[in-house]
Order: sequence, then C-alpha cells, then structure tokens
Amino acid sequence: LQFTEEKLGQAEKTELDAHFENLLARADCTKNWTEKILRQTEVLLQPNPSARVEEFLYEKLDRKVPSRVTNGELLAQYMTEAANDFGPGTPYGKTLIKVGETQRRLGTAEREFIRSASINFLTPLRNFLEGDWRTISKERRILQNRRLDLDACKARLKKAKAAEAKAAVTP
Repeated sequence: LQFTEEKLGQAEKTELDAHFENLLARADCTKNWTEKILRQTEVLLQPNPSARVEEFLYEKLDRKVPSRVTNGELLAQYMTEAANDFGPGTPYGKTLIKVGETQRRLGTAEREFIRSASINFLTPLRNFLEGDWRTISKERRILQNRRLDLDACKARLKKAKAAEAKAAVTP
C-alpha cells in the first residue's frame, strides 16, 4: 500500500542519503557494464553462438566441456594431410608442412589464450554477477522493504496525531 501510494504521489517517501544513492547508482552501472563486457568477451572468445550455448549448458550441468579443435589447428591438420598427399619432398609439400606446423602452434596458442581468458578474466566477472551482485540486490530489497515499513509507520503516526489534534479541538 505504501509503495503504491508513493508511486501515485499520495504518500511521502523517505529519501536515502545522497552518498548512498550515489553508491547504488555506481553499483548498477558496474553490474550493467560487467554484463556487457562478459557477453562481448564470450562472443570474442567463441564467435559461434551454438557453441556458446553448448558450453553454457555443459557449465550449468557441471560437466566438462569437450575440447574443441581450433580453426588454426584444423587448418594445420588439412595442410599436413595435403602435404602428405602431394609428397613431403615436393616444394609445395614442404611449404604446406612448414605453414601447417606454424598454424598448429597458432591454434594451440589460441586454445591456451581462450582457456586463460576464461579462467583469469571471465570467472571473476561471473563470480561478481552471481555472488556479490546477488548479495547487493538482496540487501537492497531488504532496505527498500524496511524503508516502506518506516514510511507506513510515519504515515500512521501522522494520521493518529492529526486525529488526536482534531479530537482536542472539538469538545
């Protein structure tokens, strides 16, 4: 009832401290930017949406995500197979083997980068959103409910004093 009356402009609302309001605004801003950065980093690390969904499901089921061959490693595999097909002694075959080995190293480095970024960058962001932010939201709801209770009590007290004053005026 207090919340509704406040929204309709029929009841007074106790304002929170300006510094506290600033902290709440900063917390909201931090949450929003953290979510955006997390999502965009996931897109950068895994551009394939269906693969991201699959990884998300594995994560929610607490199962190990199967290891994927990176595009660089796949290209290296094709180049090595082509080199063997053309003959490792031919100039084209030698070139494919060298480039394939380089692609394999690049693919391995990419896999390590993705793993490292996930552990060292994405995990702390997720921990904030799933842990700290939930706590902040819960405490904010509790504070809002207590403020509404306080304002409702103030309104009742005001009505009681008005009724008392009216009773004292009329004999």
